[in-house]
Amino acid sequence: MHAVVLTGHGGLDKLEYRDDVPVPRPGPGEVLLEISACGMNNTDVWVREGAYGLEEDPGAVSTWRRGRSTLEFPRIQGTDSVGRIVEVGDGVDAGRIGERVMVDFSIYNRDDDSLADIDYMGHGRDGGYAEYQVVPADHAHVVASDITDAELATFCCAYLTGEHMLDRVRLGSGERVLITGASGGVGSGLIQLCRARGAIPYAVTSAGKADQVKAIGAEGVVLRDEGDLVEAVAEVTGGHDIDVVADLVAGDMFNDLLRILRPEGRYTTSGAIGGPVVQLDLRTMYLKHLELHGSSQGTRAAFARLVGYIESGTIRPLLASTHRMSEFHDAQRAFMAKGFIGNLVVVPDAKWDAVGAPHAP
Repeated sequence: MHAVVLTGHGGLDKLEYRDDVPVPRPGPGEVLLEISACGMNNTDVWVREGAYGLEEDPGAVSTWRRGRSTLEFPRIQGTDSVGRIVEVGDGVDAGRIGERVMVDFSIYNRDDDSLADIDYMGHGRDGGYAEYQVVPADHAHVVASDITDAELATFCCAYLTGEHMLDRVRLGSGERVLITGASGGVGSGLIQLCRARGAIPYAVTSAGKADQVKAIGAEGVVLRDEGDLVEAVAEVTGGHDIDVVADLVAGDMFNDLLRILRPEGRYTTSGAIGGPVVQLDLRTMYLKHLELHGSSQGTRAAFARLVGYIESGTIRPLLASTHRMSEFHDAQRAFMAKGFIGNLVVVPDAKWDAVGAPHAP
């Protein structure tokens, strides 16, 4: 089969488009999917680059699980898989063949809700940047929606990440949330997920994206790197308190984000595209009785809510562009440039016409 194979840590040259990758076979309790679309995500980029560092050395080349990695090369990345079941392993009802499914990409490794040992498809086992993928049958979810396969592939990683961030801080109706990196997959998803809970989202984004971010559901928009962030947020909220900061950027703005939070406010993060090593004034944290929450991926319950939101139309897909799998390097360059709203999706060349492609970049 055709697949994009990660051969090691480094640049785009470590991603090879091959036509000789064996088609996997489903084992007991598994299903084989014929992939029709797979969304892109920041984690795959950082894993390729080895950009996760170590606790004792933030600059070290390391993968997502840091010193206890399950990543083996070669590896097929890709978390947001959508496809149809074409074969089942022992113990799986053959009646499932033909179902269109979205994959819960998490490898939970536990029966409870703890995410302490979590891994993911595309890291601990092969993902969806391929024509075929094997997944556990209970991770292949039928979604009752008439949106296209490419649109369905925009949700999983970004929105599951966002939903768990909001779970971590116990976001409630009527609360005000400041979201950084609001034009990306997780950020734009967070705007919609806040609205689904009855919360009021405000967005921090770059120039030229404000109107689009407002159209998604942001109550107000602050432009990043244009003036004093604390003053700008106070102006856009009309002086109302910010209860929660959902941060995907960090970097130089981190301490200002804590200043923006009300006393007993909550901060949650699942990314640091602006810089992972930050300056923290602990006095701001303890004198304001702040909560700081790290978050990555999400629980089975969060995934179930996500499916429900999709089926009810509570959240909508934000498909920025669709790319042929054979042009994966160009697709990842476009993804890394961040000149879009929502998410980018990769489609196997053989499925290009059937999936609703192309969407122009």
